[in-house]
Amino acid sequence: MCLRRARRRFVLPALLLLWLPLSLRAQIVDDSTKVLYGAKTTRVLYEADILREQYEGRIVDTTLTSIHQQRNWFHDSTFQQDLGNVGTASHRLLWQTNTQLGARLGRTVFDKYARDAATIPFYDTKSPYTFFRYNQSGVGEQVFELSYSRSIGRQANIGMAFERFASNKSVATAPGNREAMSEHNNVLFFTRFQSKDDRYHALASFGTARHRAVEQGGIRPQPTDSFPRDLFGYDRERVWLTQALNRDDRDQGRLVHTYRLLGRGLTVYHLFDWSRQLNKYTDTFTPAQRDAQGRLLFYPPAPRLSNIGTDDRAELRQLENAVGVLGRTEAVEYRLYARYRNGRLISRALVGENGLNEPGVVRPILPDATFGQLFVGGTAAFRYRSLVAVQTAGELKPSATLGQTEYWLRATARLGPLSGELLNSSYAPTLTQQRFSGNHYAWDHTVADSAFDNTNVQQLSARLAQTLGRQRLELSGSVVNIAKLVYYNQNARPAQLTGSKQLLIGTLRHWLQLGHVFADNQATYTYSPDERGVRIPRLVTNSKLYYQSYIFKKALFSQVGVEMYYQSKFKGYAYSPSTQQFYLQDAFTIRNYPLVDVYLNTDIKTVSLFLKMAYVNQYLLNKDGYFTTPYYTGLPRRFQFGLRWQFFD
Repeated sequence: MCLRRARRRFVLPALLLLWLPLSLRAQIVDDSTKVLYGAKTTRVLYEADILREQYEGRIVDTTLTSIHQQRNWFHDSTFQQDLGNVGTASHRLLWQTNTQLGARLGRTVFDKYARDAATIPFYDTKSPYTFFRYNQSGVGEQVFELSYSRSIGRQANIGMAFERFASNKSVATAPGNREAMSEHNNVLFFTRFQSKDDRYHALASFGTARHRAVEQGGIRPQPTDSFPRDLFGYDRERVWLTQALNRDDRDQGRLVHTYRLLGRGLTVYHLFDWSRQLNKYTDTFTPAQRDAQGRLLFYPPAPRLSNIGTDDRAELRQLENAVGVLGRTEAVEYRLYARYRNGRLISRALVGENGLNEPGVVRPILPDATFGQLFVGGTAAFRYRSLVAVQTAGELKPSATLGQTEYWLRATARLGPLSGELLNSSYAPTLTQQRFSGNHYAWDHTVADSAFDNTNVQQLSARLAQTLGRQRLELSGSVVNIAKLVYYNQNARPAQLTGSKQLLIGTLRHWLQLGHVFADNQATYTYSPDERGVRIPRLVTNSKLYYQSYIFKKALFSQVGVEMYYQSKFKGYAYSPSTQQFYLQDAFTIRNYPLVDVYLNTDIKTVSLFLKMAYVNQYLLNKDGYFTTPYYTGLPRRFQFGLRWQFFD
């Protein structure tokens, strides 16, 4: 085991050293030393682009401003409540109306780290393009990514990517021993093709991801602890679970291709998507997890299926096909489609020592759930120069029972800097909310007397975006009405709100430049008259102040700055690792806290580097730390560094 840890510790720095000599060939030059290939000769395309017939692509992102920001290291950069470390379970902190209809597994706590096949970048390169990224911190946070893409003639491009996220335990660790907390590995293959006459375009990808996260159950307070000050001992603390592990495996293959029939006015397209998601939770019960009477302490007292440990598994396999037509002119854009999804949910669990089966047998615990679902939808947009724009979009999943019909409809209108939006949606609960059976929890909301109704949401928003000289202001406000929300209650079980709940949301973003000094501030204020079903901090802010300039005769571009994140106190969600769900609790208030980072970002041609001291304000104002989730502490003060290197040859 020690040898394995040593190999993991040195393999990524070794790869980095192997790449260093390649810097001598980072750009192709001609006899006059003029750069031929670079960021401007490499274009990025996304699925959304070809479904809007925008084939010219976008310039590769070489911006430096957010390279140090940890939220941007992963595939979801929204504000999240997590368990305080890289690779741990998380969910979005702020409200976002759901527009995903039909069958959904409802195991989303590791979505932040998984690639969405619909947003994978594809490339149009004049030369081979290689992207390399490596981030590391003093407490074991690690991000590694390497991707390669090259064109085959003028019509095709192929590529592959590998990424790894990992972290070490910061709580309940042996002195001097780095124990793994999480590890995520993802391999992706992708290709793009277009015909010589530019009428046919295709994007295809296949990715496989494996995520492992140790579950500790949070800090286990001792009778002599003074709350909360004595819970910031990190490696000296005790935790509830020592053998628990969550596993999230995902595979996905996707193909989207279009064929132009009549110029840009009429194009047909087809989308194929196959996916598989396997969630597995295991734990072996130890004497420390039981009281004097033998009852479990962290979980509900009596296990349902096995008295020796837990092995709960859920696997969802889906196959989806969509066909449609689309087109665009300078003023009008439209898309109409129909798609059909079928799938199967397989639930298994370890059964033993309770008389239900032989000890230690993993067997089906629920009948397989199969489904076939039809969706129809489309978009229509009208634009008049850059002044006026009107857009409508929506999707419908019809049902023989009117109350089970699902839909979302969005209408947006913009006049200059002002815009407004109306979003209306009705969606069914997830498959996990409807039915679940495991060693610690079980419920069934598929029968008539306990079945959940659809959740209905109406959201009205207004937005102002205006640039004034060297300032830019974005101000938005939303009124949200939520009826029959399905959520996880204080017993960690799904429940449905009676009546409706309202949210008032205001968001402000302000950019300012004064010479070489820049400020970027954003704040979101959420008000709700009660705490039923949804818990959101009333105020969430993020502010950056930095100085940027060229030095050494413009050979080096640098930013030196300070960044602060702040959220107000709230009764944050608790976390149930065996069901992989965040749920309501009323006993623990996560106090308000600021996180202050100082950083240096530098850019030398195709190489970007950052150095950061995170949470520099620890121990100030008599605060030894902070909680991200009840009994889960955030990481202490630490040094982070990162490197991003892009090769264009």
